[in-house]
Amino acid sequence: MKKILTLLILLAVFLSVHAQKDATLIIHNAKVITLDDALPQAQAVAISNDKVLATGTDAEMLKYKLATTKIINANGRTVIPGLYDSHLHVIRAGRFYNTELRWDGVKTLKRALQMLKEQAARTPKGQWVRVVGGWNEHQFLEKRLPTLEEINAATGNTPAFILYLYGHAYLNKAGLKTLNINENTPNPNGGLIQKDANGQPTGLLIAEPNAFILYSTLAKLPELTPAEKMNSTRLFITEMNRLGVTSVMDAGGGFQNFPDDYYITDSLVKLGQLNIRLPYYLFAQKPGTELADYQKWIGMVDIDHQHGEGPEQTYFIEGGGENLVASGADFENFNKPRPELSPAMEKQLKDVITLLVKNHWPFRLHATYDETITRFLNVIEEVNRELPLNGLPWLFDHAETVSEENLKRIKALNGGISIQHRMAFQGENFVARYGKQAAQNTPPIRKMLDMGIKVGAGTDGTRVASYNPWIALYWLTTGKTVGGNNYTGNENKLDRISALKLYTQGSASLINQDKDRGTLKKGYLADLVIISDDYLKTEAEKLKDIHSLMTVMNGKIVYGEGEFKSVAPAVPNAIPGWSPVNYYGGYQYK
Repeated sequence: MKKILTLLILLAVFLSVHAQKDATLIIHNAKVITLDDALPQAQAVAISNDKVLATGTDAEMLKYKLATTKIINANGRTVIPGLYDSHLHVIRAGRFYNTELRWDGVKTLKRALQMLKEQAARTPKGQWVRVVGGWNEHQFLEKRLPTLEEINAATGNTPAFILYLYGHAYLNKAGLKTLNINENTPNPNGGLIQKDANGQPTGLLIAEPNAFILYSTLAKLPELTPAEKMNSTRLFITEMNRLGVTSVMDAGGGFQNFPDDYYITDSLVKLGQLNIRLPYYLFAQKPGTELADYQKWIGMVDIDHQHGEGPEQTYFIEGGGENLVASGADFENFNKPRPELSPAMEKQLKDVITLLVKNHWPFRLHATYDETITRFLNVIEEVNRELPLNGLPWLFDHAETVSEENLKRIKALNGGISIQHRMAFQGENFVARYGKQAAQNTPPIRKMLDMGIKVGAGTDGTRVASYNPWIALYWLTTGKTVGGNNYTGNENKLDRISALKLYTQGSASLINQDKDRGTLKKGYLADLVIISDDYLKTEAEKLKDIHSLMTVMNGKIVYGEGEFKSVAPAVPNAIPGWSPVNYYGGYQYK
């Protein structure tokens, strides 16, 4: 019996080793940017199931070919590791994607208004036209915002809501009527309903001093059905794959309640249709109940045991944030002065962070301004003295104006920073308020990297900025806004490889995942993208137009277009049929 058992074990080991040498997918005739310093470039990559088997020359990789191996000729295209957005609100965005008319990337205001008019005409009674962030006036040839008169002329009797960053929103006349906003409607806390000389609402909703009026109004608009939300989320994730994104850290968001609003992504996981790696954070929703919320969630989730046995587990709660307490929310509208946080913040934040650390929950904190970061660090340091973090992953999001002194404190606590391209959308506003000198190192990316701080890149899409990672890579390497304004000091611009590493290895490092992803090398996860242009050689302005021609996630082809469309899953039409996605898609290129 022992001999039989030994033979069976040896056979299993042999089969396992042999299987690891057999390629299930080979991509050849490519320019492979591996981000592996030992072998930075290659011609081909061989994949075995969900792992990279090897990279090298075409001849070397084709030796792994079997009769069952799928062979992809990249036709000389560039291949990169899959992009990892360290801060994106993908779960919330997916639920609403099919309802949204995206102005991201639109080149002229004339075109944007024409899209608005066309969509208003096809939107049925009871529904709204929605333009929900991801754009600004500087991207338009006209270099101006739309007027309420233009919006009303384009939309007529169809209610419309148009969000401009987290600064203000436009409601057309039909929208005001539908929401019953009139001369008697009071301003909500933290917001302003603009009124004319006769006391009538104009349709402009202003975030003053915070964005509650904007996203609370948006939350009043009709939602899709469960089936439509499933389709919507699938299509938004397909849009992510189309842009080369294979991993996202979801940062929660306002009006995204756990567990109720997570059933769509839960269902897609069960169906095997969540074609993206998605660790996510739980965002406290209601002022005054944050501690109770986290106590409840910790009781529901065993975070130490939820990740499964291996890296194939792609969807799980990573921790708490980006909002931990409402009193700590520093609003990022650079058109307005920096907000002052409540004196009650420190006590409330300490209670929540202490609870999270006791239960080994990683955490992240939205922090735009250095003044906020100082106060947050005071709390984190106090918690660490009483209850050592001991390597628990934690990070700041945004950190546009963080000082060198606070960077040293973050480094001492082994914290990370997730940076986004918000300055690509608000650079002009920042310069107008704080001056060009102050903007040159906002955020101070080079200083973060020189100090050895873990830094990951992202977008903060889909409202305050576009979800397109190539705008972020353009901004990181050129220092320019979407309007082409070069506000960044040369010392704070990154070379293209360094920028790409932030969007792959850097993001993974924030939660200690960089040992098996973000690089195309043996044993690493098989997430990669064949892209539409040569990332290292194309002119700077064309970086913004790069997208995926074929995306591989976990060793499987999840997206393809052009010559690669036939090897990829079919993309369903958006439902309902009037969805703007059916007519315009997502990110726009004209």
